[in-house]
Amino acid sequence: MVKLRDARSRTPKDGDGREPLQKTPGTYQDLRVWQRAMELAETCYAATRQFPREEIYGLTSQIRHAATSVVANIAEGYGRESRGDFIRFLRASQGSLKELETHVILCRRIGVGAEEDLGHMAKGCEEVGKMLRAFVRYLEARK
Repeated sequence: MVKLRDARSRTPKDGDGREPLQKTPGTYQDLRVWQRAMELAETCYAATRQFPREEIYGLTSQIRHAATSVVANIAEGYGRESRGDFIRFLRASQGSLKELETHVILCRRIGVGAEEDLGHMAKGCEEVGKMLRAFVRYLEARK
């Protein structure tokens, strides 16, 4: 398991009153980025239930796979033996997130899915992306 006590208990440097990036978790499930990515995956599963039946092996499957990959890579990286491995898995998670964002953009362009649902997915992608980037930058600075 990666030792991340420093990163998880960091407080904002500028004293802006925001919560720390991450409180000290006992498992990957305590990481806020993992929790938000899990919420995004749940949102994606719920939204794709409404997709046309003919998309079950197309966009529905692709969106669900990408969303699951985002959260799974965070968990898998947390369980690795080194900070470098964890960062690599966080980057893989970022790649899956970009794949998910691309599927959402395509859905909007071709008119598949409810716009409100697609908006929630897009916003979730943006939030998780920011969290992942901040966490990777912090971990890299602590190498």
